Amino acid sequence: MRYAALTLIGVLLFSSIALGQEPQKKATPVVEVVFVLDTTGSMSGLIEGAKQKIWSIVNHIAEGKPTPDVKVGLVGYRDKGDAYITKVVDLSDDLDEIFKKLMAFRAQGGGDTPESVNQALNEAVTKIAWSTDNKTLRVIFLVGDCPPHMDYQDDVKYKDSCKAAVKKDIIINTVQCGNHRPTTPIWQEIARLGEGIFVQIAQSGGVVAVETPYDKELARLGRELGKTVVHFGKAEQRGRAARKMAEAEKLAGEASKPAAADRAAYKAKKGPAAPGTKDLVEEAKKEGMDLGKVKEEELPEEMKKMSKEEREKYVEDKRKKREEIQKKIAEISKKRQAYIDKELKKRSGAKDGFDKKVIDAVKKHAAKKGITYEEEKEEKPEKKEAPEKKEEAPGKEK
Repeated sequence: MRYAALTLIGVLLFSSIALGQEPQKKATPVVEVVFVLDTTGSMSGLIEGAKQKIWSIVNHIAEGKPTPDVKVGLVGYRDKGDAYITKVVDLSDDLDEIFKKLMAFRAQGGGDTPESVNQALNEAVTKIAWSTDNKTLRVIFLVGDCPPHMDYQDDVKYKDSCKAAVKKDIIINTVQCGNHRPTTPIWQEIARLGEGIFVQIAQSGGVVAVETPYDKELARLGRELGKTVVHFGKAEQRGRAARKMAEAEKLAGEASKPAAADRAAYKAKKGPAAPGTKDLVEEAKKEGMDLGKVKEEELPEEMKKMSKEEREKYVEDKRKKREEIQKKIAEISKKRQAYIDKELKKRSGAKDGFDKKVIDAVKKHAAKKGITYEEEKEEKPEKKEAPEKKEEAPGKEK
């Protein structure tokens, strides 16, 4: 039987080679992260810190091997009687869109405890369009400073939501901001039931955003990278894609310098076009793609009157320009990160900030899905050599 099975495998392998079929490529791993954020007034520091660091967090997650695709979702929550109870933003790989939604979050309301934690957590588990692929890493970060209302009869209690999460292979981590004592045991229990990690950070979030001499140049290169996108398709699609990109670039221009620099680094890795839009520069890389066969009405205005050769040169020039910018961004980003690492070592508490805790937790969970990360090397202080002892000259008295 064993010999027959091996023979069958050999025949199938030979047949696929003979037919010219290439071996199937390994699927790109996916990391899905949903932040469940208390957006009441006491959380202003954390919310602002999250806006500063969302691109940085995603950048670090995307450094895994093999390189994962990253999707992010949001659930903002307050309490009954506030402007809203929850706001749900579904998972998306369009990080510009997620950044836009996050920037719209404001820390307001509240003024009392507890909050609608139960509803927010349940909606994160049940209303988010989580992947069902068992290779996907699915993670929730519940971030807040107050315990849940346990007296709301129409709520699904957190214990039931944790059970539902475990069944869906969703890990729930808890991040307690501040040291409100009634919150701590419940946050710890949620993390335990959700098979995640509990961490406690400063009320402000402890985020340290370091401005560097490289930020301005990276932001400029990020804008130049966006100019290498060549939208194509129906006129309506091209217009919508162009407007979306312009809006994203405008928002990036209004962001902090560190956030704009982190965005440029991410775009250099993943490509400047928004997910779901058609970019001729990327399409032209595909085998069998013939620019001469693209319908004239699907081309941008500047390409419509070009010959096939001119179109090919136009797209090729854009591709070369993109690769040149991507290379520059990668080089400058390394220098920037070295500068940031050096500055953070001077500042106490930098390792206890919201962003660092999130990144560390994701890296730990990712190992279960075969995604690995390089360990950070801590510089050891240089040993000072003892001065050489001078030998006394012969016959000289001490």
